[in-house]
Amino acid sequence: MHRTFYGLTYEPFAKDIEVEHHFESRDFKEVINRLEFLKDTRGIGLLTGEPSMGKSFIVRYFLSTLNPNLYKSVYIPISTLTVPDFYRALCDGLGIAPAHKKIDMFKQIQEALYTYQTSKNITPVIVVDEAQFIKNSILDDLRMILNFDVDSKDCAILLLVGQTPFLTQLSRQHHEALRQRIMVNYYIKGLTKDETVEYVESRLKSAGFHEKLFTQSALELLFTVTNGSMRPINTLAKMCLISGANQKARSIDESIVYAAQSETSITS
Repeated sequence: MHRTFYGLTYEPFAKDIEVEHHFESRDFKEVINRLEFLKDTRGIGLLTGEPSMGKSFIVRYFLSTLNPNLYKSVYIPISTLTVPDFYRALCDGLGIAPAHKKIDMFKQIQEALYTYQTSKNITPVIVVDEAQFIKNSILDDLRMILNFDVDSKDCAILLLVGQTPFLTQLSRQHHEALRQRIMVNYYIKGLTKDETVEYVESRLKSAGFHEKLFTQSALELLFTVTNGSMRPINTLAKMCLISGANQKARSIDESIVYAAQSETSITS
């Protein structure tokens, strides 16, 4: 109903928004610049931030830009796996039939990564999402898997993506060797107030609404309520559209934002 009322060609604040409709915030530009550097150097990258800051979307965008003739992407979204299950997921992503024993799978994975890079001129890109749940034993093995020619060559890209607690896990002395191998590291801070305003207006414009729908005070309230977190912004903005359409409001003000917030909040 709200799409029809406001003449929108698609849902502007949907979770599955197409990567070509991305918003280039400060965080987005900084992360992509670092990942472009990692494409050239290979090695380990770290992307962290609080929940709902848009980490997964940026990763999805980055992977979509990779030339499949030059890069082999392996995305592992479940980091609560056991070590053998993690190995099997890696084997599956690399297109190899996993052996039964862990040591054999270790060799298979190393050989596959090395062959992709040195014989096929294809760089494997391994993304481990929700890394805050990953076991220390898997982190240890990942470091050893990426050790080629007595640690003198980088044959793949490993991107660890996680929430803030993952930084605490990595800060332990046990992971000193892994930390020293991290080539790029970025902590996503979220949208600023100005970026939030620009983001909401750009999403509406891309969906076909070219007038000013949210008042300035409504946009500022939207930022205050969400603290610049991408997913809450999308959820609240969409609810504002629904509430606004129900009220047949041609302008969304603070009262509609407050009402939408009460609907999206979970309280006891």
